[in-house]
Amino acid sequence: MKESNLQTSLICLDLCIFLVIFLSRTTSAAYYPYEACVPRNCGLGPNINFPFYIPGLRESFCGYPGFALNCSQQGFPVLQLSGDEYVVQEIFYETRSLRVYNAAVLSSNGTGCLPRTIRNTTLPTSTFGFSGNVTRLRLFSNCTNSSPENLWRHRVGCDGNGRDRWDLAIYDKDENFTNIALKNCERNVVAPVEDDGNSGPGNVDEVLRRGFVLNWTANDCSPCELSGGRCGFNETIYHFRCFCPDRPHSRSCRLVSGKSRLKIILIPSFAAALIVVTTFLLVLVILIKRKRMKNAFNYKKVEVFLKNHGSLAPRRYKYSELKKMTKSFSDHLGRGGYGNVYKGKSQDGRLLAIKILNESRDDGEEFVNEVASISATSHVNIVTLVGFCFEGSKRALVYEFMPNGSLDRFICGTSLSDADRLEWGKLFEIAVGIARGLEYLHRGCNTRILHLDIKPHNILLDKDFNPKISDFGLAKLCPDRASIISMSGTRGTIGYIAPEVFCRNFGDVSHKSDVYSYGMMVLDIVGERRNNNPKIDHDHSSQTYFPHWIYKHLELNDEDGIVGGEECHLIKRKLAIVGLWCIQTNPKDRPSMSRVVEMLDGRVESLQVPPKPYLSSPPRPAAAHDASVSDSSM
Repeated sequence: MKESNLQTSLICLDLCIFLVIFLSRTTSAAYYPYEACVPRNCGLGPNINFPFYIPGLRESFCGYPGFALNCSQQGFPVLQLSGDEYVVQEIFYETRSLRVYNAAVLSSNGTGCLPRTIRNTTLPTSTFGFSGNVTRLRLFSNCTNSSPENLWRHRVGCDGNGRDRWDLAIYDKDENFTNIALKNCERNVVAPVEDDGNSGPGNVDEVLRRGFVLNWTANDCSPCELSGGRCGFNETIYHFRCFCPDRPHSRSCRLVSGKSRLKIILIPSFAAALIVVTTFLLVLVILIKRKRMKNAFNYKKVEVFLKNHGSLAPRRYKYSELKKMTKSFSDHLGRGGYGNVYKGKSQDGRLLAIKILNESRDDGEEFVNEVASISATSHVNIVTLVGFCFEGSKRALVYEFMPNGSLDRFICGTSLSDADRLEWGKLFEIAVGIARGLEYLHRGCNTRILHLDIKPHNILLDKDFNPKISDFGLAKLCPDRASIISMSGTRGTIGYIAPEVFCRNFGDVSHKSDVYSYGMMVLDIVGERRNNNPKIDHDHSSQTYFPHWIYKHLELNDEDGIVGGEECHLIKRKLAIVGLWCIQTNPKDRPSMSRVVEMLDGRVESLQVPPKPYLSSPPRPAAAHDASVSDSSM
């Protein structure tokens, strides 16, 4: 799917989602307070429901006045009582009670050293009260050393400065010891705890952490909840309210019959589903119509192309003819991102390479572009397009067959067989042939053509190893032989893309972008050939730094270090210098392809080493040659 179609689909999908949400709200007449009063929690601890509420998590009308809870940093709900914080351990909504303990105990970390911040607990009598099993624990500090010895069995087990800790802990019910401690200690506070029936508090830290139970006084929420509502409070009229899906009620939601309830559920659901389905069908019709219009436009484009070229136009094959020529596509040559390539044979015995494009490739624009581009060329170093197929969703390109496959077969890898190794003289001829082919595309055609995807994989070799530039799917035709073109997005293969193609800050996209790709490919010929020599340091094989490595050896006049101490010293140096000139970061510093041909034809002594390139194309992955169509046997 093309980007425009994808954007249309996403917009329509967003519209459908919006309609579903909007309809679900409006048709069901959901009352906002009903939705807002869903039970929440602080992350840990119990769920918070009426009469409690958490500011920021639940609206204040979801709770009763004076029943606000806060969330502690540890994720527990906290109740404020007379300026002190109490951690809420449990909430018993059925009995309208909750278990809490003083948050100051948390700072003791179980050591028994209780903080002096513990203060007397005072309850707001109108809302909270102690349960029946709560007793009072007195904590004493600053006690005199002359206190009776038997008093110290109530000592708090903590070593520390006496001014910073509590000395004694005694239940209020133990009146004798309490009275003695009151006479011998300067300060005391009363902490409510749960009465466990023991005469002494034992581990005071544990007793305080166990907490105590409070009862609360507020409206009974059960009738509202049993009717499907959610309890709340209207502070304006200071009265309990039962929030229901339709509106607020005084005590409970009105019960409706099963038939009425079914209507309430089905009618909005049906209306929402109907609108969503209608919207989806409308979107589908629009997309199909746009696709048909695009296909019709491309069919018209093909017909105009055939009419304008007359007898010079490539042959238009039927899909059934391609199936017959390939014997039902039995001889598979290669696979790539755009489709599969099969070997075929025409009626006159001519061997052909037939590229069957994927049906989902695009709407045909690139296909028509490739047919138009190659048909406008006629050069010994440009692959010959014999014909094409444009039949419904079936699209294919028919090329002359190249028995030696693509160039990357002969320059890539560390384990090339002897049969796959080419002499440096032949590699140089291939580099010159590619340069002449690109020069023709840039200057020799009636319309200047930018290939924009030059790489070893797209250079095919005939039986005599003459190079042929192929795969014009990303090519751009320049009207009136213009040099600079406008282009949205990035075209090409990672590792061969010129800097200005992926970042316009480096300059305009032009024929110099092909020059950059050609330069990287020439360095591939030099560099990948180096992989066959085990004596060469492979630590410098990174695609990002390899041009710098070549430049270093050129400065040292050490061409043998680039590719091993083999033959053709002058060829190696010439290819390296030309390649480095072609990959200059600024497009204006790169030579034209005509100048490249002159450099390759001239004497190496006349070539000047270029400035060191300060930026190269983004590093390509190990399988970069597989990033596009695998047409290696055209």
